[in-house]
Formats: sequence, C-alpha cells, structure tokens
Amino acid sequence: MTGRHRVPAHAPRSAVVTGAARGIGAAIAAELVGRGYRVLVTDLDPAAAQATADRIGAVAGLAHDVTDPADAHAVVARARAIAPLGAWVANAGVGFDGALTELTEEHARALVGVNVLGPVWGARAAVAAFREQAAAGTARGGEIGVTVSLAGLGPAPGLSLYAASKAAALSVVSGLAAELRPDGIGVHGVCPAGVDTDLLRGMETGGRAQALVCSGRLVSPEQVAGALVGMFGTSRVYRTLPAGRGVVSRLTAWLPGPTLRLEPVLRARGARRARSLRG
Repeated sequence: MTGRHRVPAHAPRSAVVTGAARGIGAAIAAELVGRGYRVLVTDLDPAAAQATADRIGAVAGLAHDVTDPADAHAVVARARAIAPLGAWVANAGVGFDGALTELTEEHARALVGVNVLGPVWGARAAVAAFREQAAAGTARGGEIGVTVSLAGLGPAPGLSLYAASKAAALSVVSGLAAELRPDGIGVHGVCPAGVDTDLLRGMETGGRAQALVCSGRLVSPEQVAGALVGMFGTSRVYRTLPAGRGVVSRLTAWLPGPTLRLEPVLRARGARRARSLRG
C-alpha cells in the first residue's frame, strides 16, 4: 500500500464527508473513521450530522450547504484545525425524479447546483488546502471522492436531468484526476446502481424512475462506501457497482435504440421489486 492510502498512527489526517447524516454519506464517514481519519460529518441538517458523528466516532457534525463555495472553504478550515486535510468526499446529492418537462424549476436548478457544482466547489476548496499543506511541508497529496451514479453512464428515462447531472459529475472526476496527478492528489468516483436508501424510497411510488432503479439488484450504503474509499491510494478513477450493471449501462449508451426497447420489461420487473420498499 502507498502512504496515501493508510493513515499513519503518528500522523492523522482529517476528512470531510458531505451529505453524511444518513445513508451512503454516513456509511462513507464510518468507513473513513475505521481507517484512522478524523472525520467531519456535514449535512444541511446539523443536528442529524452531529447524531451520526456521535454514533460512528467522528470528530463532529456541522451544517454545510454544498452549493455555497465560501461554505466549502469554511468547512476545510474547520477540518484543518483538527489535522491536515487528507480526504474530501462529495457525497451530498438530490434525486428528483420525473420527466424533464415535468420537473419544477426549483428541482432542475437543485439537480445541477447540488450534484454538479457541489463536487466542484468542494474539490476546489480541498485542492487549495492540499497544495498549501504540501508547500508548507505539513502533508503531501490527498484524496477526493465523489458519489456519482450508474445513471450517469447512459440514458435514464424518468431521471433524465438527474442522469445528466451525474454524467457531468463523472466527467469532472475524470478530468480532475488527470489535472491533479502531478500533485499526488487522487480523484475517484463510485457509480452505484440502485442503493437501498431514503432517496430511493422518496421517489414516486410505482413511478417509472423507481421501477427502473429497482430492476437490478440493490446495493447497500456500506458496499458503496467500501468501493469508494477502497480506491484511495490507487490510480483507479472510478468503478461501477455492481460491475455487471456498468456493462449494461454502457451498452445502453452505445446502442440506445435497441436497448431502450427493453425498458418496459425492466420497468415491470422493477415495479414488482419496488413494492418491497413500501414495507
């Protein structure tokens, strides 16, 4: 293992996870705590963030609006007051479902502001800190993680703008990984299929989007966390989860006409599975 992956006991690093009061974010924060990072749990709901921090042994929970660039720098400053920043994970996201023409303007703006610009503002603040630390000789390198989605790899009827926002986020991850390689900063994205979280349950019950998401095997937040943090210290830029669903999504992007003809079959299968989420 490289020094970037394991946090030495004598030189702890801090980490920030956004949208971490529950679900995938909470699982990522717990994974980082287990790997020796001193973690800040951030969320729009500071009370829930603190409750999660207390439960998993993180340093603290605090309020954080990922659409505000200044807020990202403030959170970085809080983390660096604890220990040199070692990781920033942009997990916060929104998943409003519905046909593109039916989304409210508020929801459309939030999908772009949270899912695309959220990781951008966080990465910019984290990179500035990583570079300052390297110049001062306090620490070198760092890790940036982004929770993306399998929807970003191909068309997703009923989630078209959500899928577009995740495709943009994945493009940012890929480009940034190349830009930051000379700095020794790793950039990684995880693209899970359906994840058993409140976001999935919050979709329209029996709707097109929820049915499509449920058409394959759901993964757990802990599996997503392990996949993302497991890339830290490696040159791998992103991975899909499960791997087989990634192949299907890429095939849909390459051959959208023929493969989308299967959508009614997948939707019917997913609708049956989605019923179990209502219990």
